Amino acid sequence: MRFIFEAKDLRGKVKKGIITAVSEELAAEILQENKLNPIKIEREKGDSSLNQYLSKTWESVGKKDLVVFFRQFHALIGSRVPVVYSIRAIADQTEHKYLSSVLKDIANDVEDGISLSESMSKYPDVFPRIATSVIEAGEISGNLDKAIDYVAKSTENNYRTTAKIKGALIYPAFVSATALVVGFFSVTFIVPRLTQVIEDLDAEVPWHTQFVMKFGHFMENYWWAILVVIAGAVAGVLYYIKSESGKKEWDRIQLSLPIAGKLLKYLYLTRFANNLVVLLEGGVPVVQSLDTVSKVVNNSVYQGIILRCSDEVRTGGSISSVLSQSEHIPGIVAKMVKVGEETGKLTESLGSVSSFYEQEMDEMIKNLSSLIEPILIVALGAAVAVMAFSIILPIYTVVQKF
Repeated sequence: MRFIFEAKDLRGKVKKGIITAVSEELAAEILQENKLNPIKIEREKGDSSLNQYLSKTWESVGKKDLVVFFRQFHALIGSRVPVVYSIRAIADQTEHKYLSSVLKDIANDVEDGISLSESMSKYPDVFPRIATSVIEAGEISGNLDKAIDYVAKSTENNYRTTAKIKGALIYPAFVSATALVVGFFSVTFIVPRLTQVIEDLDAEVPWHTQFVMKFGHFMENYWWAILVVIAGAVAGVLYYIKSESGKKEWDRIQLSLPIAGKLLKYLYLTRFANNLVVLLEGGVPVVQSLDTVSKVVNNSVYQGIILRCSDEVRTGGSISSVLSQSEHIPGIVAKMVKVGEETGKLTESLGSVSSFYEQEMDEMIKNLSSLIEPILIVALGAAVAVMAFSIILPIYTVVQKF
């Protein structure tokens, strides 16, 4: 155990520090042997509940932080460093305050005889259910080192897969957002000033120019109301999506989107197969593995499918029989799972499914990136053309007449 102490030396100077000892009494004896008179000795703990809450709110633990933690943890455990010392070493060197505090609490729990998985399960906001399940199975079977390796690889794969999709969508999202902001500013403040020239000349203009002129004046006078409506609509949609019924509806809508829907299907299939492989190879029973995967797949449609698979296996059925009946599961997946069940090589079949759809997703992301750029260029060019055709050209024509 580690204790935080305050003690006076022979000159009466107060010193503070951390000491490792089996008990508080032994820590006091060690200090006295080093000619220090203990004033206060307290066991090192994580931050208080309030500080942890504030740290969590300000700085949540991301997937990248977990990847680094599990990689470091596996390296230390593989080097035969005890669990408590490994966790404390990572806690001391990490710059993430909330994660450091959580790790110190876990180290104290393990030192007090609580299992690592049980202690980690106290922090579901930090450690996903799949991680604690695999570690629990590793503790029971005596293969903790292997279990942590499984968790490290799974966390890294999930992080890499999600990062690929986010990376493909960042550029078009940024360009689209910038175009909308610039368009809003132009229509509200620039177009009314340009059209003022036409109004001053009192010239006849085509219908599309009149429409743009009226729309510009409306935006100039009521832009604040438009912003309020937009903000209210966005807030309402986000609130609805966070509700239980709204999330289910949004999950269904996502899968029916033209291009993104197919990409998301590949993501969920990869996540389902990869995580199920990790749990099964980690020694977790099939039913428990399916229940756990249903909670981490992050889509209510696929969650329902996986839970039906769990119910089917619980009653003596097979996973493939449920998968083959779902419209959201490609036939090739159900057939590969069926072969794996019949040959006793389910994890190998699921691994093939994961690899196949991960490659398909990578290829689709590459094509998507190369396809989106010209579409955005054409859309922005069309917007500029509309502006020129409706405003600039009429102004030029009117001025030439005069």
